[in-house]
Amino acid sequence: MTGFVEVLRHMSAAQKPAKGVSVYTLFVNRPAGRVLAALAYRVGATPNQLTVLGALFTFPALAAVALVRPGPGLSVCVCAALAVGFALDAADGQLARTQRSGSPSGEWLDHVLDCVKLVTVHLVVLVSFYRFFALPSQVFLLAPMLFELAAVVIFFAGILTEQLKRQAGSPWPAAPASADVSPAAPMLAEPVPALRSVLLLPVDYGVTCVSFLFLGSQHVFLSVYCTLLLAHLLFMAAFLVKWFRELR
Repeated sequence: MTGFVEVLRHMSAAQKPAKGVSVYTLFVNRPAGRVLAALAYRVGATPNQLTVLGALFTFPALAAVALVRPGPGLSVCVCAALAVGFALDAADGQLARTQRSGSPSGEWLDHVLDCVKLVTVHLVVLVSFYRFFALPSQVFLLAPMLFELAAVVIFFAGILTEQLKRQAGSPWPAAPASADVSPAAPMLAEPVPALRSVLLLPVDYGVTCVSFLFLGSQHVFLSVYCTLLLAHLLFMAAFLVKWFRELR
């Protein structure tokens, strides 16, 4: 037990800065990931194994969204599985820093699975809308398509901006390349970190995971999902303008 606590303390000291993360990531996902990373460290697991384990929680849950009629039981299970998968996504990086075992291949695997996850989560919502929902209008089938567009563009543009800034030796803060750091960070004012962390909530993947808790109530889930979609579209427009100006 003493060894486990010491590992937790070491990981906490080596934690990435809180700048640019929402309150969900800061107070829920990172602490949960730290505990999972400490357990993995104690049993000798590798970061790549945690990455794959996170995928094993995430993708079966997403498949269930497309294949099973929504209900209270499914909603709780999907939300829990996605939340654990997201925590494991934070844990693999923390474990890599603790073991000093980070590698390009590990980062590649993590980012590729993140990209697949961002695409799949909205594809399965589209299928669920089509198969199981009594939508007010067929126009609402566009919502998952637009959400996927915004999520993927933010993810790709954030990574590309970071790489271009590194190549240019830019003095600006790099754009985030991980789901653990929100892409909204570069556009929000520095003097109000607490407010910024709250404003980042709608574009935190963890909040998208939590939204599936309402999947069993069609009207509530549709309202929550469309609200998050609107937030992503607004932030995407702001990010793209800001990043383009910075790179000029």
